[in-house]
Parts: sequence; structure tokens; C-alpha cells
Amino acid sequence: MRYLHTMIRVGDLDAALDFFVNKLGMVETRRMENEKGRFTLIFLAAPGDAAQASASAAPVVELTYNWDPETYTGGRNFGHLAYEVDDINAFCDKLSQAGVTINRPPRDGRMAFIRSPDGISIELLQKGGALPAREPWASAPNIGSW
Repeated sequence: MRYLHTMIRVGDLDAALDFFVNKLGMVETRRMENEKGRFTLIFLAAPGDAAQASASAAPVVELTYNWDPETYTGGRNFGHLAYEVDDINAFCDKLSQAGVTINRPPRDGRMAFIRSPDGISIELLQKGGALPAREPWASAPNIGSW
């Protein structure tokens, strides 16, 4: 397993970038605009990690800016921790057998979500390309929220 990023939602993208980039000195390593989903993702690295982060080899902070205004309550502005795993299906099997609820099963062979005992959302991402969908995950429903 490899630590990838921490995601936080921001309400004012300009203010967030001013804080993280201009004041903290972080470096933007990549940006994704998703018109269909109506959001922007901006990945920031510490200055000493910027070169490695551009090659996805260092952990980053992911700023998620949703284009439609939303008020974040209950800590919802803190999104999740993300980890890359070698085999998402096997990893979720192991977690499930240990009593961990798979809140968002890896139906796509690429992504799953679980929660820590304290309710922290954790994203699991398949290393490399998506694996073929397989049961029990392919038809498993979401459980709760993530």
C-alpha cells in the first residue's frame, strides 16, 4: 500500500490557492477540470516533493472545488485519505473478512471507500489500470456514506 493524497473541499478556489500556494509555498503539480461532474481538482505538493509529485511518486493535497455552491458541515470539507493498493479486489476481500464495511465497493475494479472507526473516509485506488469487475463486488450496493 502507498499513501497518495489527502482531499479537502474548498468553497473559494482563489482564496484556497492564495493560502496554499502564495502563503504556504505549495506547488501546483496538476489540475483536472470535469465539466460533466462540475468540479475542479488541483493537486499541490510541498516544494521539496514537487518533482516527485508530478510523476505521482509523492503524496499531495487534493483541493476539490465543486462549481455549484455547497455549505460543508460536519467536517464534510475534509474529504478523505487515499491509498494505492496492488489488488483492490483482494484488499477489499481481506478487509471485509476482518469485519470492515466496504461503503463503496470496487464495482469498477478501480476504486473503493471504507471508513475508519472514527468515521474518516478512506479511498482505495487500484495501482495501474482497473482490474476486471468481479463478484461479490461487481453487484454490491453502496453501504452508508463515504
